[in-house]
Amino acid sequence: MTKVLLVDDDRPLLRAVGLGVAAHGYEVATAEDGPTAIQAAVKEQPDVILLDLGLPGMSGIDVIVAVRGWSETPIIVLSARHQSTAKVAALDAGADDYVTKPFGMDELLARMRAVLRRRAPESGASTVVAGALSIQLADRRVERDGELIHLTPKEWSALAVLARSPGSLVTQAELLTSVWGPGYESESEYLRTLFARLRRKLEADPSSPRHLITEPGIGYRLEL
Repeated sequence: MTKVLLVDDDRPLLRAVGLGVAAHGYEVATAEDGPTAIQAAVKEQPDVILLDLGLPGMSGIDVIVAVRGWSETPIIVLSARHQSTAKVAALDAGADDYVTKPFGMDELLARMRAVLRRRAPESGASTVVAGALSIQLADRRVERDGELIHLTPKEWSALAVLARSPGSLVTQAELLTSVWGPGYESESEYLRTLFARLRRKLEADPSSPRHLITEPGIGYRLEL
């Protein structure tokens, strides 16, 4: 059974969302503050975390950063904060998706299914070699000249999408949906920031990339 860790200090909402998620076959664990959330993430080993940002003890952003220090468990933020700055901060910290309150249960369940699909283990995937880069899809591993390169979950997700179709153009909308989920198809600035980081990590000359190629206004491709 897929396990969900639900973190919110609003007890009525915690109960309502917990019951709604459990009614669709998920096992639910809960926490009401930041430190307890981190302890529960370690103890329960959930498959997905639903996390409010405004928590007592420590902020939701701090919880994301702490969890990302040792886990790639999908994190969906559930927040009443509608500002784009809050969304960007959560996503840059390592969240996989951001849902604003109030939300419908159908939307939340769909977003949970989407992040779980994106984190599903690769089957029969191969290693893609691009110059000095070795992209091992099955192991979620990237090496440059034999040295392991650490990527954030979103950096890996974007690179893996390109590596599955090397040489082919992947549109901005496809990448945004794959990496951030439905509803982010027009947030092209997210991709510019993410690919700038990827090039600094993977390209010999980030200002003149050989492998991570931008087609302005259209999308990106991986050249071998």
